[in-house]
Amino acid sequence: MEKASNLDSKMYVLDTNVLLHEPLAYLSFQEHDVVVPMTVLEELDHIKDRKHDVSRDARVAIRGLDEILKDASPEQMLQGVALPSNKKAKTESRGRLIIVNDHLFADSISGLPGNENDHRIINCAVHLQKQHSDSKVVLVTKDINMRLKAKGAGLKFVEDYRTDQLIDDIALLTSGYKKIEGDFWQHVGECETEQQGRDTYHHIAKSTISDVFYNEYILDSSDHFAARVKSYDDKTITLKDISVERLMNQTAWGVKPKNVYQGMALDALLDPSIELVILTGPAGCGKTLLALASALEMIIEKGIYDKVIVTRNTPEIAESIGFLPGTEEEKMAPWLAAITDTLEVLHKGDENPVSSRNYIMEKANMQFKSVNFMRGRSIQNAVVILQPRIGDILKFLPPCFYWPVEKVKRISKKIDYLSYSEQSLNNKPLLKICNLQEKYNTKPSNDSIFWEAA
Repeated sequence: MEKASNLDSKMYVLDTNVLLHEPLAYLSFQEHDVVVPMTVLEELDHIKDRKHDVSRDARVAIRGLDEILKDASPEQMLQGVALPSNKKAKTESRGRLIIVNDHLFADSISGLPGNENDHRIINCAVHLQKQHSDSKVVLVTKDINMRLKAKGAGLKFVEDYRTDQLIDDIALLTSGYKKIEGDFWQHVGECETEQQGRDTYHHIAKSTISDVFYNEYILDSSDHFAARVKSYDDKTITLKDISVERLMNQTAWGVKPKNVYQGMALDALLDPSIELVILTGPAGCGKTLLALASALEMIIEKGIYDKVIVTRNTPEIAESIGFLPGTEEEKMAPWLAAITDTLEVLHKGDENPVSSRNYIMEKANMQFKSVNFMRGRSIQNAVVILQPRIGDILKFLPPCFYWPVEKVKRISKKIDYLSYSEQSLNNKPLLKICNLQEKYNTKPSNDSIFWEAA
């Protein structure tokens, strides 16, 4: 294997869990060399025949590696085969994919016993670090303990795989609204207004508001003005005049917003033209309540949709719900208790809240489903609420979707909401993000820390 020429070049050694997390992760390192130890291939081979989702990821990783290396000779595999061109790469230079037989390296290199796979992979990285002293050798693993052991074994550079994590801090996620200092109309020069039925639209200069995106709400300091961006081009922004009073007077299944943030969320949830709504905020700010109330309003009162499907990814400790007795919905009930609790809150004034809850669940055709068993389904004319795992505060409510649920459950990891919502979507603006900010009647808990989907 040739030595790297300078410290600007990097050599990434991938752990097995990286390829299980992202089967084509080796394409994410652009112009740098990627090393896959033989131990990693052995672990993928042992995993690929299991009856779990991770087995599919292992098979995808193996097929991807074979596609790159299928025409390579043993000598070329040791020297490295050029990686496929990556559109994300900033330079034209291409890294190499290298298969290393780590079984040939002595355990004394790192001092760790070689009877464990993790130790052999660390041993391989330490060996490459000594062999390529003029290059930066980095072990990439999602195993925290393995990163600690690698550091202790003398490896200088150890990293987590974070290429798919688009936003680490929820503060960096767009809030879904923009607040203008002072009176909004004091910032507006020429304005053309038109009436379309009950709705009023204002056409203002694009320079009035910077960096707007579709369905973003605009507020000012007067506590009276509120509008939503309906469209924009290089010269003009079209705003739908809503007003704070109108936002605060909305009702969904008897629920009224307590502040303007809940008002904006409710306005987006009740608008059938917005197909995807993401609600963020601390525990107790009303995400589940608003989503469920809006779903019942649109299904039972307005008849826009036919059913509501509530789903979530079950915790890793119980990914398979087969050990629980009963039907799928009965098995999912413990993981979706927040929904039944919210239904009882919505009907707490009834003579028998439990009977009312059961009646509404039947009337709204409410179904509890596990994400693990929804792959391949095409769900039409339904409100879908994805409950996050404990530790997450993201939930989305797409009234109608036709993409595989295996992509939906990782949607926050695959789509950059920040850039996606800011780009010009002339064909079909559908995304709305609302940060509810305030909480009510509950203390902060762990479910106000992260924002990833289940």
